[in-house]
Amino acid sequence: MTENADDKSNSGKSQYVLRLYVSGMSPNSSRAIENIRKICAEHMEKPYQLEIIDIYQQPLLAKEGQIVATPTLVKELPLPLRKFIGDMSQTDRILLGLDLKDR
Repeated sequence: MTENADDKSNSGKSQYVLRLYVSGMSPNSSRAIENIRKICAEHMEKPYQLEIIDIYQQPLLAKEGQIVATPTLVKELPLPLRKFIGDMSQTDRILLGLDLKDR
């Protein structure tokens, strides 16, 4: 499942490409999806792309992404690539890692 938030006026800015790897609809996976959607909606400027990958349905993508635990959020772009493991409830930590908040 891919979610896009596009805004033509921000086309010159770096687009965020995020992938959230989950394992089915477990409570932890559901919490991670809800939390990252909230973070994106409240803290990210558009455009961004959030792809939610269920490793039960697409195990090859998990292998290619070297995912060893779920839920895992991968920030593909802008570089550098970063990974976050857990239910994405530590908003400040996620914002720092995504370079959306100053240290």
